[in-house]
Amino acid sequence: MTELASHLILLPIIVPLLAGAMLLVVDEPRHAFKATISVAAAVLTLLIAVALVVRAGSPVTHVYSLGAWAAPMGIVLVADRLATLMVLLTAVLGLAALLFALARWHRAGPQFHSLFQFLLAGLNGAFLTGDLFNLFVFFELLLAASYGLALHGSGTPRVRASLHYIVINLAASLLFLVGVSLLYGIAGTLNMADLAMRLPKLVDGDRVLLEIGAATLAVAFLVKAGMWPLGFWLPATYTSSSAPVAALFCILSKVGIYALIRVWFVVFGGATGAELLAYGGMATLVFGMVGMLGSQDLGRIASFSLVVSSGTLLATIGVGGPEVIGPAFFYLVTSTLGTAALFLLVELIERSRVPGANLLAVTAEAFRVDDEDAQPEELVGVLIPATMAVLGLAFAFTSLLIAGLPPLPGFVAKFSMMGKVLSAPVVSSGSWLVLGLVVLSGLAAIVALARAGVRIFWADTSRIAPRVRLVEILPVAGLIALSLMLTILAGPVMNFMQAAGGSLHPADTYIREVLKP
Repeated sequence: MTELASHLILLPIIVPLLAGAMLLVVDEPRHAFKATISVAAAVLTLLIAVALVVRAGSPVTHVYSLGAWAAPMGIVLVADRLATLMVLLTAVLGLAALLFALARWHRAGPQFHSLFQFLLAGLNGAFLTGDLFNLFVFFELLLAASYGLALHGSGTPRVRASLHYIVINLAASLLFLVGVSLLYGIAGTLNMADLAMRLPKLVDGDRVLLEIGAATLAVAFLVKAGMWPLGFWLPATYTSSSAPVAALFCILSKVGIYALIRVWFVVFGGATGAELLAYGGMATLVFGMVGMLGSQDLGRIASFSLVVSSGTLLATIGVGGPEVIGPAFFYLVTSTLGTAALFLLVELIERSRVPGANLLAVTAEAFRVDDEDAQPEELVGVLIPATMAVLGLAFAFTSLLIAGLPPLPGFVAKFSMMGKVLSAPVVSSGSWLVLGLVVLSGLAAIVALARAGVRIFWADTSRIAPRVRLVEILPVAGLIALSLMLTILAGPVMNFMQAAGGSLHPADTYIREVLKP
């Protein structure tokens, strides 16, 4: 292993951190320079993420000890298949959202690029860390950046929803800290591999504190995952956020699911809590379906589709256990790509209304600028022809992807998940209930999105052809192209996902690699 390759795990954290810090000292009016640095950092992070995924193809887990202090005393970063997959997904979404923002949104408020890069650094750190305390640190970094991005662009609805988001996540962070403190108090370590070795040896008197600490951590993770009733804040926050921010925020709910699964299987062996996870996921599915069917606004439909994806993941993992982790993460990737593309499309489609009436496009009220400063001439890039036709096709594809209809990867993922659930030696009534809810959620998605599509593209004759730039449609096209690639390469990708899930349960290889001298 070369010297550079040995430090590769650090780079997805270091590159955006350095870029964000450097952009803090650049004068705010220098938008073009700041955008160039930010895009270069995002592209470099994507290339590093690809290299990490290629390296993670081997069975050995790559462990990096900071300061050459080995675990459990030192801080370690762990790049297994699951972690590198999430880093790659973050890099893809980050680059797509950043390119979209270059047309207008990055000038809507101060320090957009620094906050964006800090969010990427926090996400990558949360996926790569091997101990709970640094998971908390990276959570706080990404949340602090997300608070600023949620408020980006001003406007009363955005500020109101963002304040709710901030308060709820601050409370979840407090619960996270309490849970981590309890676990450290009884085990004397926060390294996940070391915790897995020590917890079974605890005396009976410490079991109560262990259960309280685990339950507190679970609540903190489930708030971030958007599980009902803890995720009531999600639809309003995502709907009111700017389009590129909402697209990147699609990965935030998945951070909670990732952390929950990682800790549940590695530290606690997935022994308890499956039933609670299953019923909570089913309740989230119902909440998301009702929200989609009851929403007329396209942005709220996209937000509730994200709730449905979280409920699907929680319910299927709850009833299917470790066997379903591989297909579940395939679904996580496809649903995240589809929902992010839909959030970007929302602004472009709503721009076809009478100027000033759209919900997410840049307006004089949102930016508090004079009318002449908000004219379309400020947009960056080349206008695309046949705008409504392109947007209509993109909307149709993302609708089918989110609904999980064949032959797109959403259907492949759902079919694989339910195949694993129903192939168990004993199929419980809960498994059949999850199957029914997953099918109904696809039906609800196609009904809600088809209704919105008919209203937008066919029934409303007052709409005008929106001004859409190439730099705005390219990220949408890129996310759609990636989804098509997942359909074509479903076999190899699913094998990678299955191997990623296999490293979690049993977690013997993970524990051995992290704790080896």
